[in-house]
Amino acid sequence: MRLFVFAAIAALAAEPAEELTKLAKKSPQSAEFRKQLEAMTQPEARKAGRAAVGYMGEFVLALESSKPAAIVWNEGPQGKAVRLKGTDLWVALTSGKTGRSHNYYWVVDGKPLLAAPLLLPNDIAAFGPGSYEKSGVPQGKVSEKIVHQSKIYPGMTNDYWVYVPAQYNASTPAALMVWQDGQNYITRPGNSRLLIVLDNLMHEKKIPVAIQVFISPGMVGQRRLRSVQYDSVDDVYARYLRDEVLKDVEAKYNVRKDGYSRFIAGESSGAICAFNVAWQHNEHFTRVLSRIGSYTSIQWDPWKKEGGNIFPFLVRKSERKNIRVWMSDGANDLENNHGSWPLQNIALANSLKMKEYDFHFVFGTAQHNTQHGNAELPEALEWLWRGYDPAKTSESFTMDPAEKTKPYFRVKALNR
Repeated sequence: MRLFVFAAIAALAAEPAEELTKLAKKSPQSAEFRKQLEAMTQPEARKAGRAAVGYMGEFVLALESSKPAAIVWNEGPQGKAVRLKGTDLWVALTSGKTGRSHNYYWVVDGKPLLAAPLLLPNDIAAFGPGSYEKSGVPQGKVSEKIVHQSKIYPGMTNDYWVYVPAQYNASTPAALMVWQDGQNYITRPGNSRLLIVLDNLMHEKKIPVAIQVFISPGMVGQRRLRSVQYDSVDDVYARYLRDEVLKDVEAKYNVRKDGYSRFIAGESSGAICAFNVAWQHNEHFTRVLSRIGSYTSIQWDPWKKEGGNIFPFLVRKSERKNIRVWMSDGANDLENNHGSWPLQNIALANSLKMKEYDFHFVFGTAQHNTQHGNAELPEALEWLWRGYDPAKTSESFTMDPAEKTKPYFRVKALNR
């Protein structure tokens, strides 16, 4: 197996986004600022009001407009924007808390410029220190694409990649982390900055040394099986992981078998998939990261097959399982014929609370995208792995006493 090697970095160049935010403060009317801004943003994005460059919670937002423009940040009052001299380019410099997403939109000649087709604000991730490369932190290695032929899903092939951290030693069994839609995480830095986050947290010993498996949905011919695999409430995908993909990984790497040392994650349908795997085979996975989870009826077939919509009720009616879960969603998530993503995530969070699970629920304003989940990655991973002891093979997760004193989540106000 050939590996793409990333050496440890002794000294890091300044992030281009950091340089741009400094120029925006110091000399926004300078030719150098304009040159860098145009180089870092696309003309189409500037015209549509979606051009944004951020660093450590500070953002430069840009718009091309011949008419007066102002900015609305996090649904607050309108803020001023500066028009660059001799151009139709408007710029706003704003900031927000790191580790979460923020939203914004432009107001042009008194009219909101909202993102089509749903006419919602733009979401943007505010990455914190843990999502940027740091001097002296060794970087891991991503394998080439591995093509797997499944027996559990007849005729299906899929791709997966293995990320080996720099601290991995074959003589010591490593923890395991599995990521659905893994093709989205194999580049550095990538939109999620996941590889950077993993390197930083392992180097700082905030999470254990862990082999990462990035697995893509399967295909049968030209048919994509993502929804069949991810949205079905049964144990087929869990067995496929255990008996096929992870069996191959375990033959090549020294990986721990105990569920205490195993983590599984996903977004959207990948999130319900991750929760379902831990639910169906809790002995193999106990730590779950669920972002914008599709706990809806995508695969529901009345009287024939359960769908993800059952989970909020299944959790309430079933004996508590040993799962620690971090959930996040946003008020502007999807609403369609399959269900309401925000309401289903709230319902599942309340079910977890009712049964006294060890869970954490973050509910913001984001849409069905990765912005908030990407921004909160360092905090979420550290929380999920908190207290990990490599000398142990099990732990009974209990609800944080502070959570017990808090009320259930309630929808207190509508948007109209």
